[in-house]
Amino acid sequence: MSLYLFNTLTGGKEKFVPAEPGLVRMYVCGPTTYNYIHLGNARPLVVFDSLRRYLEYRGYAVFYVQNFTDIDDKIIHRAREEGVPAEVLAARYIREFFVDADALNVRRASLYPRVSHHIEDIIRAVEDLIRRGYAYAAKGDVYFAVDKFPAYGRLSRRQPEEMMAGARVEIGEDKRNPLDFALWKKARPGEPAWDSPWGLGRPGWHIECSTMALKYLGPSFDIHGGGADLIFPHHENEIAQAEALTGKPFARFWLHNGFITVNQEKMSKSKGNFFLLREILGRFRPQAVRLYLLGTHYRSPLDFADEYLEEAERGYDRLVNARVVLAEALAASGGGDREGVGGPAGEGATPAALELRERVRSLRSKLEAALDDDFNTAHALGVLYELVREINTFVNRGEKGPGTAEALAEAASVLDDLGEGVLGLFGGARQEADGGLVAGLVELILSIRQDARQRKDWATADYLRDRLKELGIILEDTPHGVRWRIRRG
Repeated sequence: MSLYLFNTLTGGKEKFVPAEPGLVRMYVCGPTTYNYIHLGNARPLVVFDSLRRYLEYRGYAVFYVQNFTDIDDKIIHRAREEGVPAEVLAARYIREFFVDADALNVRRASLYPRVSHHIEDIIRAVEDLIRRGYAYAAKGDVYFAVDKFPAYGRLSRRQPEEMMAGARVEIGEDKRNPLDFALWKKARPGEPAWDSPWGLGRPGWHIECSTMALKYLGPSFDIHGGGADLIFPHHENEIAQAEALTGKPFARFWLHNGFITVNQEKMSKSKGNFFLLREILGRFRPQAVRLYLLGTHYRSPLDFADEYLEEAERGYDRLVNARVVLAEALAASGGGDREGVGGPAGEGATPAALELRERVRSLRSKLEAALDDDFNTAHALGVLYELVREINTFVNRGEKGPGTAEALAEAASVLDDLGEGVLGLFGGARQEADGGLVAGLVELILSIRQDARQRKDWATADYLRDRLKELGIILEDTPHGVRWRIRRG
C-alpha cells in the first residue's frame, strides 16, 4: 500500500513520495505565544504529531519544524496589560506550551525556531524581495506587491474580486494595492523593534514562516501543515514570498485540518465559545482529549461538547483495559516478557491461536490502509476497537495451549505500534504523574483486600470493594487475579 494525502494546493488526493528518498521534510505553523494554547491549537498539534509518527512507522526519517511566533500585536498588547516585557511574556507561554504538549503525548519537533531569533534572516529576505521587484518600501514599512506574483490565489482558489472584497487600507498605510501585505512594519512607540534598512521596526507575520521554512528545509520541501484558517491569507502569502525569492515550488503538499466548532459554529473569542486546552485538561484525561481530537477525520470539522469528551473517556478505558487484559493473559501463558514471541507460528499451535493471529494481522493491514487513505484516524480507531473485541473474546474464552503466547504478543504489538507508536494514546506526562499515583494507591488497597480474603475476612474484603466502587473504581475477580478499572460517565 502507498500513502495518499489530500493536497490543498491541487484539491485532490495524491500519492505521497518525498523528494529525497527516505527523508520527509515537514513544516507546521506553531502558536502565537501570548496565552495558553486553546483547543483549536491542540488539533493540528496532535494531528501532525500523529502524521509524523506514521511516516516514521512507514520507515521514513522525518525532519519536523514547528515555529513559535514570539513577536506579534497580541503579544505586545498582552505584555502591556501585564506590565512585563514582550519577550518575557512570550517565553512564559512557550514554557506553558510544552506543559500542554507533553500532557497530550506530543513528541518534540526536530526544531522550534522563534521569530525573534531570525530577524537578520527576515531582513535579508525582505531586501531580496525588493531587489527582485516583488516588494516596495513606503515610509518605514515594506509591502509585498501582490500584482507582481501572477499565481497569487491558487492555494485558496480565490478570485481577485473575492480577495479584494475583504481587503482594505488602514489609516497610516501606504499600500499601492489593498491586497498588498506587510513584510516589515515600522516601529510604534513602546513596541519591540530592530534596526533595518527601512528604520526601526519588526517583521510582518507572513514573512516569518517563509523565511524559517526556507532556512531549515530548503527551497522546496515535502509537507506544510496547519489549520484551515491559515489557508488565506497566511499560507497564500507564504507561497508568494517564498516562490518569489527562489523561483521554485515552496511546499509540495499542503495539509490543513478542519475547524473546531461548538454547536456547528466555529470556535472563537467573539462568539464566547473559546476554550483553553489547560481548562479542558483540568476536567478530562489528556489521553482521552487526544483520542477525541483523532476521532474525526482531520479535514472535517470537529464539534466540541462535554459529551464527546466523556465518550472519548469511555473509549480510552476500553483501550487501556484491553492492554491490561493482554498483559495478564501473556503472563499466564508464559510470554509475559514477550521475548522470543511474535515470530512465525510454530507447529502445533491451537486453531484458536492461529485464528487470532490471522485476525490480528488482517486488522493491522486494515488499520494501515485507513491511515494510508489520507490519514483517516477516525477509521483507524474503529479498527482498533475491533482488535479490542477480538482480544476480549479470546481471553474471556480462557484459550490456552501452544501458540497462545505468540498470538497474544502479536495483538499487543499492534496496540503498541499503532495505538501508541502512531496515535500516541497511551503516554503523556500527566498520565505518568497523576495516573501513576492513583494506580499505586489502588494496588495498595488491593493488596490489603487480598490479605483479608486469604484470612477469610470477607467483611473487610467486601467493604474495600464497595468503598472503591463508590469512588468509581470497579473490581473484577478473574482466574488471573483482580482486575480494576475507573468508571467513566
